[in-house]
Amino acid sequence: MGRRVEFAMSNERNLKRARLVLRVLTLSVFALLAVSMVLTATGIKALAQAQGGADQASLRKALAYLGAGLATGLAGIGGGYAVGQAGAAMIAALTEKPEMFGRMFIVLVLGEGIALYGLLISILLMYAVH
Repeated sequence: MGRRVEFAMSNERNLKRARLVLRVLTLSVFALLAVSMVLTATGIKALAQAQGGADQASLRKALAYLGAGLATGLAGIGGGYAVGQAGAAMIAALTEKPEMFGRMFIVLVLGEGIALYGLLISILLMYAVH
């Protein structure tokens, strides 16, 4: 009887930890999408200004902003989908095998890595223009 109570307590602790991880990763994906919107809006504004003067440097900068925004946004959407799918599977698997938390956490973080790669590409694009 004591083993069942211990198992239930560890299982509940793992589920709370998994939910916390999912919340943090979801907030980071939303932050990446906000950065994407700002970069894309800046790119569109700079593109409109560059078309008026047809300056080559400002056109290059506008397209870099636009590409950085799209890279961050699309990678954030893909990372969010991956975290959602892996998180749902993680919580379902933890109800039956709580000792799988470490392995499932690695899979979940790999999904977030997709969004971080998009952010890295956008940083490289912005650095190349300046």
